[in-house]
Amino acid sequence: MAASPRRESEGGRRADNDTTATPVLAGEDRRTVGLREKHKIRTRNAIREAAMRLFQEQAYVRTTVEQIAREAEVSHTTFFRYFASKEQVVLNDDLRDAKNDVIAAIPPGLSHFDFVRELIRSIYLLAKNDPWTSNPERMRLIQTEPTLRVSQQLESDRAIYDTIGMMADYLGVDPENPRLRVFAAAVGGVMFHLANERGDHWDDSILTALLDAIDLLEQGLPL
Repeated sequence: MAASPRRESEGGRRADNDTTATPVLAGEDRRTVGLREKHKIRTRNAIREAAMRLFQEQAYVRTTVEQIAREAEVSHTTFFRYFASKEQVVLNDDLRDAKNDVIAAIPPGLSHFDFVRELIRSIYLLAKNDPWTSNPERMRLIQTEPTLRVSQQLESDRAIYDTIGMMADYLGVDPENPRLRVFAAAVGGVMFHLANERGDHWDDSILTALLDAIDLLEQGLPL
């Protein structure tokens, strides 16, 4: 007989609150590692699903971390083990490792414009195919909640600086090079503006618009 969701959650809570994590030794059954990772994913998803239910029922601003934890049947401590804040439940997309893999797969020798084209195309498709990142209700919250919009803009600004370092490594130039910094800021500003003015972020026409914008930048912004 399958265990009830509450029983599974309580069992997971005991595991999450156990701070004496056992290191994985050579030769240890790899299924253990896989089960741990699956449990983390289930717990993370449970917190997100609980949060989204509460946001819909009583609005984002009136929902607290304590309420989300209770709805997800996890402890307050467990919540903060997975998310730094209520905002991050919505904003975090869990794609850091996948994005790094995409960046590492970009072939060497591209120009700075072709590098950006490949980066935009790959990251867009990665995000579009991720159920949480492309969740329409998540996007609606980010667009309509002022605190989320501000936090997203701050994260977007940080992403531009991350892009500077990434491009510097790829192109073999100094990350403090003012031309590189202006280029990254121009690309980032155009991308975020175009993305935020679209109602449907995952209509493929937005990818076309983003790539067309890179073409215009490369042509010197002709009118």
